[in-house]
Amino acid sequence: MLDTTRSCLWLWLLVLGLLLFTTNAAYVPITYVQSAVAKGAVCLDGSPPAYHWDKGYGTGINSWLIQLEGGGWCNNVSSCLVRKNTHLGSSKRMVKQIPFSGILNNKRIFNPDFYNWNRIKVRYCDGSSFTGDVAAVNPVTNLHFRGASVWLAVMEDLLSKGMRNAENAILSGCSAGGLASILHCDSFRALLPMGTKVKCISDAGYFINTRDVSGGHYIQTFFDQLVATHGSAKNLLPSCTSRMKPGLCFFPQYIAQQIRTPLFIINAAYDSWQIRNILAPGIADPHGHWESCKLDIKNCLPSQIKVMQDFRLQFLVALLRLGKSASRGMFIDSCFAHCQTEMQELWFMQDSPLLNKTKIGKAVGDWFYDKKPFQKIDCAYPCNPTCHNRVYDDPHAPHS
Repeated sequence: MLDTTRSCLWLWLLVLGLLLFTTNAAYVPITYVQSAVAKGAVCLDGSPPAYHWDKGYGTGINSWLIQLEGGGWCNNVSSCLVRKNTHLGSSKRMVKQIPFSGILNNKRIFNPDFYNWNRIKVRYCDGSSFTGDVAAVNPVTNLHFRGASVWLAVMEDLLSKGMRNAENAILSGCSAGGLASILHCDSFRALLPMGTKVKCISDAGYFINTRDVSGGHYIQTFFDQLVATHGSAKNLLPSCTSRMKPGLCFFPQYIAQQIRTPLFIINAAYDSWQIRNILAPGIADPHGHWESCKLDIKNCLPSQIKVMQDFRLQFLVALLRLGKSASRGMFIDSCFAHCQTEMQELWFMQDSPLLNKTKIGKAVGDWFYDKKPFQKIDCAYPCNPTCHNRVYDDPHAPHS
């Protein structure tokens, strides 16, 4: 009886310890790339680029995981001026420490395959998914469109700090960072030694070119303006820009097939950001019929669910046009979610979303180490009871 009591007490203490563990995400200090300023590789406001680096140890000392921060885009001078005065346009506005969780977690129990790697969060302050390239600076606005230079300056800094000796390397990112991880995937591979095992992960970065609920082409127009404002065309895939207008080459469906480096695509088929900003942006819904639905999928009318089911089919068509590739990974769940690698509860926890009885963290780890391929697409909403569907508080929340 005493042994049973002790066993129960030990188990209770273990569970309590694990619960405390979950709330104890490591805070990682910021590093400014001051040397980049002289090269003109700066944020929108002219401040230096920045990143957070939690150093690898043990078996992970020569493995590097680069996570590109998300945060939407600015498509014209007005929106970039607003952005310039936030942490998404100026390193002066960035907090000095940020928590690392999910794919960045430093504890094996929560991130079994990458916990002891060098894990870097590259801050996003250019508004163009690291593609901007305009030499001139308007003295009135003082806006710097230098995203491509920022990308290179940060990579060069990391190479000098040991990444040039990487045995394993991953370029990952969420949202606008997930798109950047596709756009820069092959150039990242080219920076590293031939013998390095290099792969890329795009989390919630597979933005599709589709009509909005009014029948308009809001997102296509937005990307056209973005590429023109930032001078991004020269940094998009030439094999795409030689065939179609540059703005279209910002959409993964037109370029991802040409990426030679192995790529894992993680995306909700009902991506909450795309539903809110591509399918039903405010400009296409002047009377606010979609506001309640966009806050919580449980609020959606049957007619709206039908539109979202059609959106899912368009997403899958855009995804499957990439064709088959044994090296490509795919985790497409039917959740109303956006960015699933950095949130611990979605990446690798007891109740994390499942596809084929597999958590995202497990699927990605097995794919990277070539243990097991993973290419799974979920059935239609609401079939997956493991989903953590996003609920928004603010109907007018900015791009996330």
